[in-house]
Amino acid sequence: QIRLMESGGGSVQSGGSLTLSCAASGFAYNDYCMGWFRQTPGKWREGVASIVGGGTISYADSVKGRFTISQDSAKNTLYLRMNSLKPEDTATYYCAAESTFPKCIRMQTTVIVGASASASDFMYWGQGTPVTVSS
Repeated sequence: QIRLMESGGGSVQSGGSLTLSCAASGFAYNDYCMGWFRQTPGKWREGVASIVGGGTISYADSVKGRFTISQDSAKNTLYLRMNSLKPEDTATYYCAAESTFPKCIRMQTTVIVGASASASDFMYWGQGTPVTVSS
């Protein structure tokens, strides 16, 4: 059974930190590009960070310098370290996985230009973990 399970969300004050995890199972993790997206009510999912092509990392401008994406391939787990959190980072955070080259490039582009994505854009999604940042 293919599964992406996010964890680590919660409530923090502005300036605080959180680390999100995404545990993957049921597919060949190393053959996939991975990304983090976030969504607030009434809006599409926004690209936050991605790892594609075996290690090319990209960030949205809004999180550059504050967030760090990483992965432990031995554990099939993707991480997002979030520092200096701001109230505008409040959202539900999702991890996504994609295996096809064109869509991996699309994931990277979505993140870089701060574009939106729908659930149908990439192969697998987790159920999301909420993050609330209070001022």
